[in-house]
Amino acid sequence: MWEAVYDFIAPWGEAFELDVAQVAVRTVIVYAVAIFLVRIGNKRFMGHNSAFDLLLGILLGSIFSRAITGQAPFIPSLASGAILVGLHWIAAAAAIRFERFAPWIKGRSRTLVRNGKVDEKAMRKSHIGAEDLNEALRAGGQITDLEDVELASLERNGTISVVARRRAPRLLEVQVEPGVQTIRIEVSS
Repeated sequence: MWEAVYDFIAPWGEAFELDVAQVAVRTVIVYAVAIFLVRIGNKRFMGHNSAFDLLLGILLGSIFSRAITGQAPFIPSLASGAILVGLHWIAAAAAIRFERFAPWIKGRSRTLVRNGKVDEKAMRKSHIGAEDLNEALRAGGQITDLEDVELASLERNGTISVVARRRAPRLLEVQVEPGVQTIRIEVSS
């Protein structure tokens, strides 16, 4: 039976030699192998958590598309995809276990704003303009004034996270009549 499947999927070579049925069978096999590799590999890369994870998704897509269309040998392409997922898993595990290795693999976050003050050097290094920062403040932290920002960081995945500054609540004292107890109202912003 496997020999018949092998003969059907063959030729393993050029795309012009494949008919529609062969491409369909290749697609089903590649899809099954891809699901298997994602399940046994680090599933994070499908969420594009960092350039490291995104790179694996792009490479797998490229390799597997060539396996489907016959632009690359079928079995070696599947093996190459498995090797990439294994390498990704090993590199991710090494980044967790060896702190100095992690920034090389996953990158590092960069603080753009601290206590309402913009770090211009960090902004330039990150290629983030003032309008990009303002957009992130409005979207992520719903903040329109830099003074209201305790911390804004460019994260490893390319998003800008924002922590709003916690301000001391204002106290209002209301006196109704002389001799009546004073009421204090705490107003948080």
